[in-house]
Amino acid sequence: MSTQPSSSVGPGKRPASIFTVMLLLAMLFMIIAVVAMYIELSRWAPDYYKTNTARPSTTSMVAPASDYFLA
Repeated sequence: MSTQPSSSVGPGKRPASIFTVMLLLAMLFMIIAVVAMYIELSRWAPDYYKTNTARPSTTSMVAPASDYFLA
């Protein structure tokens, strides 16, 4: 019993179907989208958590009530 390679050629590997190619392309585009969203988040992230500068200039945004509106 030797382990010599056989000389007979088997059925071989099937080529990739169109669905496999579409799956790989979808995965590639999803990776590109995730990288693009990460880049956008890194551009806007420094101001994302700093909300101290977004305070309104007035203390109250409610208009005073008058008798006309209460009737």
